[in-house]
Amino acid sequence: MSYFCAKYLIEMIMKKQLLAFGVGLLAAASVSAQDLSTIQLNTPSADRGKSIMMSLRERHSDRVFDTKELSLQDLSDLLWAANGVNRPGEKKRTAPSAMNKQEIDLYVFTKDGVYKYDAFQNTLQPVASGDHRNLIAGAQDFVLSAPVSLLMVADLSKFGGADEHSRTVGAADAGIVSQNINLFCAGVGLSTVPRASMDQKGLKELLKLNDTQVPMLNNPVGYPK
Repeated sequence: MSYFCAKYLIEMIMKKQLLAFGVGLLAAASVSAQDLSTIQLNTPSADRGKSIMMSLRERHSDRVFDTKELSLQDLSDLLWAANGVNRPGEKKRTAPSAMNKQEIDLYVFTKDGVYKYDAFQNTLQPVASGDHRNLIAGAQDFVLSAPVSLLMVADLSKFGGADEHSRTVGAADAGIVSQNINLFCAGVGLSTVPRASMDQKGLKELLKLNDTQVPMLNNPVGYPK
């Protein structure tokens, strides 16, 4: 066999292997969410919970959780309180944001998978199947006992880029969403703690985030133990 024929055969084999590898990656990506389905959340219950003053008085951080799953109503109300739509006609949210850019996306981590909160459709959209709460926990194992962890991701592209000012504003807006979570939990008797530690690299890979989508904060949430 001539040198050029051998080279051609080697190149063809390598191309086929790369193609097979690419197909495998696409299949894996498909499998990552195909076991999950969109979850239609309940209409938020506006007449529950304690007064805002009592919620402020009782707000505290918990690091111990009952492992029981949150009810659909509790999860629905939690997400709406965090950053839901409270003025549909104006497309405005429960959490303010700089220049109303609404750059904070909420991801919901459970034992079954990861979802992205669609506030305008009041749904959870599948992102990845499987239990990935370890990426939220990092080195703090207590997070793994919480049935739900909420991750706040700032999409800084809505400010035109990921410069220092945009990151500061995105972090501030994420803090507002986190405080909504904290106050809701205090008001209805759920346990939570705001956190900044997490596996940033692992989360970006799992969620397929780009350089302008930055994980800022997370809140594990559960019933008191």
